Amino acid sequence: MGAEFLFMDDNARPHRANIVDECLQSEDITRMDSPAYSPDLNPIEHVWDMLGRQIAARQPPPNCLPELRRALLHGWCNIPQDQIDNLILSMPRRIASSGRHTPFNHLSNLVILFFVNRFFFEICSGE
Repeated sequence: MGAEFLFMDDNARPHRANIVDECLQSEDITRMDSPAYSPDLNPIEHVWDMLGRQIAARQPPPNCLPELRRALLHGWCNIPQDQIDNLILSMPRRIASSGRHTPFNHLSNLVILFFVNRFFFEICSGE
């Protein structure tokens, strides 16, 4: 890691534990400032929720890791693309509704969501 390295996390409680802070400080790693944890501004959280609801609704539920893996892949492949597109398109409205300027670059979340979606698409389509 170079001198310009900047650590970015999602500001979730486990990432804010004292032991994590101490480790980052001991390694002289700078943490990027970000707004308070806000899952509404993290599009992948909404996609995980869609996927989780699909898995929770399965009857019978997966009872081993291979079944869970198949259920997750099947669930991901069956999330309609228009729902993901609408989620991405809703981000400017979600950001604006926070009522204040946020220095956090939400574009990075959209990029992550795009690549995660592409990864699962390739798995689902067998590319």
